[in-house]
Amino acid sequence: MMRGAVILGMLLWALVVTAQDYERIDATILLYPQRVDTPQELSRFITRDFTTDEEKVRAIYSWIIQNIAYEPDEYKQFNFTFKNYRERNEKEEKTREKIIERTLQKGIAVCEGYAMLFEKLCELQGIPNYLVRGDIKTNFNDIGRPFAKTHMWNVVTLDGKPYLFDPTWGAGRYNGKFIKEPSYFYYKTPPHLFFKTHYPDMYEDAFMDQLISKDVFSQMPIIIKEELSMSDVEQPLSGLIYSEAYFDVVPFTIANVNPKTVTYSYGSEKKSVRNLEKSGNRLQFSVPLEIGAENLLIYFDDQPALGYKIK
Repeated sequence: MMRGAVILGMLLWALVVTAQDYERIDATILLYPQRVDTPQELSRFITRDFTTDEEKVRAIYSWIIQNIAYEPDEYKQFNFTFKNYRERNEKEEKTREKIIERTLQKGIAVCEGYAMLFEKLCELQGIPNYLVRGDIKTNFNDIGRPFAKTHMWNVVTLDGKPYLFDPTWGAGRYNGKFIKEPSYFYYKTPPHLFFKTHYPDMYEDAFMDQLISKDVFSQMPIIIKEELSMSDVEQPLSGLIYSEAYFDVVPFTIANVNPKTVTYSYGSEKKSVRNLEKSGNRLQFSVPLEIGAENLLIYFDDQPALGYKIK
């Protein structure tokens, strides 16, 4: 019993130390310059201030999400053609270097800038890592469409274990303009939570225990609530709701949630769900179908949680 208490105490101490280290790292990063000319220059700051790979990766991620803004016009900066694969490889490396330096000097990027800068800084610190291309789910139009390599993120190996990172999504969101909202949800995100919005081109980079096809991913609803995983959404399983398949209402069963209120919207005003039923760890309710509606958004405690397309 005493041994168990000692082990538990050590684990709690380790968690507190990690939290304190993260706080110290994040605070230190805020003292760094917001613009630098080269990745080597930024890397020297990190080498000076941090020792372990974990500290350095945290510093890299923190600096990027604090200082780089998403700008879709950056896609226009680096289009190129090539005659053969050798020329392609040469141009890709030169383009990578230009993207990284522009990201650092201008403070703007698209996902390639975020991910390549993250990769380069890890590389300079001797930390194993690689880029991942794949598909994402961000809006209603992503439900049911064919797979497309529209995004780039990172995998880093720490203490022999791979972890998932998305500094682009960690920096904020884009809604006509960039809205800075630094978040650490996309720092070492658990695979089952990362997968609900990210599907890699090479499936092994998902680090999921079970095989889930691209078609299944495409058909999934948009799962917005961060701690909600795809296995928690038991009904409807598909993000495409065919109105002829239901009798005026759509039943929902969601596991591992306990909101005080559930509301829904078909694009205009929110309406309250009044038939909430809780059984064990499951929440059940139904939403009336609205004729002519195209999208359905479910809210838990007034925060967006799930998105569906109506067909």
